[in-house]
Amino acid sequence: MLLPADHRTRIKICGLTRESDVEVAAQAGADAVGFVLYPKSPRYVSPARAAELARLLPPFITPVILLVNADDSLLKQAVEAVPHALLQFHGDEAQADCDRAGRAYLRAARMGPGFDLLNFALGYPSAQALLVDAHVDGYGGGGQVFDWSLLPRTLPRSMILSGGLHPGNVADGVRQVRPWGVDVSSGVEAGKGLKDPALVRQFCQAVRAADRQCADSPCDDSVSQPRATEPMKASC
Repeated sequence: MLLPADHRTRIKICGLTRESDVEVAAQAGADAVGFVLYPKSPRYVSPARAAELARLLPPFITPVILLVNADDSLLKQAVEAVPHALLQFHGDEAQADCDRAGRAYLRAARMGPGFDLLNFALGYPSAQALLVDAHVDGYGGGGQVFDWSLLPRTLPRSMILSGGLHPGNVADGVRQVRPWGVDVSSGVEAGKGLKDPALVRQFCQAVRAADRQCADSPCDDSVSQPRATEPMKASC
């Protein structure tokens, strides 16, 4: 999907567990916040806790519920607890699994050598967007940056860039990939599930600065190998 030069990159802060982090993300300019309902994650919150946190969001900020191979019971609890949430499927779900809740959803794609993102996108025609992340053992991107040159120039779905992003490299991702949105978790943390207010603000400011640069002068819409960065903490 080709975006105009003045496109405003959407920002999602994922893995929130505390009231203070919801407040910081909203004040910093996040468009969406994510709650992880995957019990094996250090950022796990229950459906009831996700509902408590989502109620603190001001208007026009979207709650996102992250699920990994959830059974029918957990899926039902999730959509009942946060009925206005966007769902994010981050496991091995087929399209039928994503469609069963009857809700709008994002589908995570785990990028690695030989992975065909275009073919993957065709398998999820009902997805609102594809969230591209690094391929690591387990689920989630492990806070690792993947090779952005693996991304095709165009997709039939909106693209959300994830995987090892932090305030120091997200502007490069925005300029080089020109995604619809960006997603961060461990890159703005003081500890697992504990967001650092300064890093959250710096991340959002870096995205907005990159947007202004692309609006003032056309950014390179070809993707390339990202700058080397230190591995971050697990992101899911």
